Amino acid sequence: MSVAWFIIVLCAVAAAIVYVGWNYMNIRKMPEGTAEMAEMAAIIRSGANTFMITEYKTITIVVAVLALIFSLFVEKTSGITFLLGACMSSVVCVLGMKSATYANVRTANKARESKSIGETVKVALCGGSISGLAVQAFGLLGLVLVVVIGGVKHDAVGGGLLVQLSGVNATIMRISTYSLGCSLVAMFNRVAGGNYTKAADISADILAKIRNDLPEDDSRVPNVIADFIGDNVNDIAGNCSDLLESFVATVSASLMIGVILFQDKTAKLAADATAAFEQAFQLTTIYPIAIAGLGLIGCLIGLGYAAFKKMGDNPSRELDNATNLSAGATLILALIASFIVFGGMDKTVFEAYGWVAGAISPWICVVLGLASGVAIGKITEYYTATEYKPTRKLAEMAPEGEAFVITKGDAIGSRSVLAPIAIIGIALFVSGKVAGTYGVAIAALGMLSFVGATVSIDAFGPIADNAGGLAESCHLPHEVRKITDKLDAVGNTTAAIGKGFAIGSAAFATVSLIVSYVGSYTPIGENAVLNIASFVVVAGAIIGGALVEYFSAMLTDNTIESAKAMADEGDRMLSIPGALEGKVKPDYNKMIEMATQGALRKMLLPSVLAMAIPVVGGFVFGVEFVGGILIGATVVAIPRAIFMGNSGGAFDNAKKYIESGALKGHGKGSAAHKAAVTGDTVGDTRKDVVGVALDIFIKTMSTVANTLVAVFRNFTLIR
Repeated sequence: MSVAWFIIVLCAVAAAIVYVGWNYMNIRKMPEGTAEMAEMAAIIRSGANTFMITEYKTITIVVAVLALIFSLFVEKTSGITFLLGACMSSVVCVLGMKSATYANVRTANKARESKSIGETVKVALCGGSISGLAVQAFGLLGLVLVVVIGGVKHDAVGGGLLVQLSGVNATIMRISTYSLGCSLVAMFNRVAGGNYTKAADISADILAKIRNDLPEDDSRVPNVIADFIGDNVNDIAGNCSDLLESFVATVSASLMIGVILFQDKTAKLAADATAAFEQAFQLTTIYPIAIAGLGLIGCLIGLGYAAFKKMGDNPSRELDNATNLSAGATLILALIASFIVFGGMDKTVFEAYGWVAGAISPWICVVLGLASGVAIGKITEYYTATEYKPTRKLAEMAPEGEAFVITKGDAIGSRSVLAPIAIIGIALFVSGKVAGTYGVAIAALGMLSFVGATVSIDAFGPIADNAGGLAESCHLPHEVRKITDKLDAVGNTTAAIGKGFAIGSAAFATVSLIVSYVGSYTPIGENAVLNIASFVVVAGAIIGGALVEYFSAMLTDNTIESAKAMADEGDRMLSIPGALEGKVKPDYNKMIEMATQGALRKMLLPSVLAMAIPVVGGFVFGVEFVGGILIGATVVAIPRAIFMGNSGGAFDNAKKYIESGALKGHGKGSAAHKAAVTGDTVGDTRKDVVGVALDIFIKTMSTVANTLVAVFRNFTLIR
């Protein structure tokens, strides 16, 4: 059975990669438009490439050193799997960013040539689907290679080339280090990309809208092109690595829990009584990979439908249809897989594993996770989209001044936290009751089972945003800008939904990883329990929560310092005689270099911090202390990330609501508009720097803890 499932999954991966290649070639064949559009697009593409090349010089060194350490001191093949994870994440980042920098100008040109919203949406979605499908296809391909080549064994003993530690399971180590490779690249990309894009965005807004009363994307503002580049290096490349890491982490946690479950349930059984559990072990490790592959097929169905059908003038509905079709197809295929995989499993195993609904117990958890993801997306849309009351009420506060805007935006962000957290908590509770700890991991996978579609829709946002910016900076006709503005507004909402989805999936993934972590250090045959009444665990939890705040402050400070430096340099350039009249061209390259150097200089410490915290905690205070850190950080980070994302999204769309002329008597350039711009600059750092990095922060710590748990057991300073 396992061979058949692997063939199905690999066929799905191959089909997705072929579809990605086909879309990429189609995008490249489309015309770029006017000479000015082609020139601007080339500058954006070159700047994005320069940023990625410079960033990867640092990433390559860090990855190579860590891979060597893992192979020498932890498990001899784990360095290779760590490298594989880093490579898969990097491939997706580069491919997504390159496709977006080709799709942006072609989207603007399609609006110019066709004057059709539907045709323009198709181009942006075509570019976005390259990112989305690549995330799921390459993430799954790497994991299948790890599983097929190394195997999944509950008794696989491993050790490093120089050190042989006791209690190292080679299977768990290979899977966790593959996930950690993905996680490390995601952390670097989110921290550096967030600093780059928001330093450029905030400084451009301050220069254009507040200091000089210029349009947002006016080509006279030297920071504008750096802002365009930032959309690609953070909202595309950073988001791709973020969701790939979440996707891989959930599948990995499911596989690791399958190993731990077998060891726990068979510890006290006689050797001749374990046959049914041996079969169950094989099935519980096949199912997560099967669901991931079937979800990829669901994404191909949904995105393929959107690509070939004639689209109308309602972009939101068309994008929702693609997502819903992908989710529906995934659910149907997952149900069939549950019956095929678990239909013949022994009833004694169902009872031992706590599966209350027999063979369909894991599928119920898939439904819970998937429904939670959709619900969190809808809640995010309600609190951030201009069609709904919260954002409109925020815009109506703008005539009263900046203080009212900030206070109201904070209230919206805080209010938006409860419902998503309640959904996550209830889904975790029910999935645990339905299928035990395995059910929790499968619920997390359910939320991410159609991640290819969600990332595709999310990537639509920055492509549409860039297209709108190019339309304005290249002085395209007003009717073209109307189309790109509509797409940009929809893209803002899809981006906000994507951030909510990323945070929600991070919560599920982190809980799964914590469950796996506790199970890994618990003696075989004993219940895996983290005693939160223990002073050791409480001490770790308090510190973990405080570290989230410190991490947030560090990212905010770094971004604001870079934004100030870029705003000051932009002011100097605009003070050159003839610059404001458009007679002197700004030095875009200097601004791009400032954004790049500022981001890369400040990315190392926050990224290393996420890896160092569990290492230091584990070596000094032991496994339970690290468990406390993970719990405390997760409990603080998830609501804070939701607050950051939703308040930032509301600020951004309130500004756009005013710019659209919807608030009578308070259009562009008014005092109300400037107050809304102030709110937007506050929200920029929240939603695109801190909020999106917090979920990777907790996932990276959890993945590091899972990878090094055997090391902590062997070497702890204070016992």
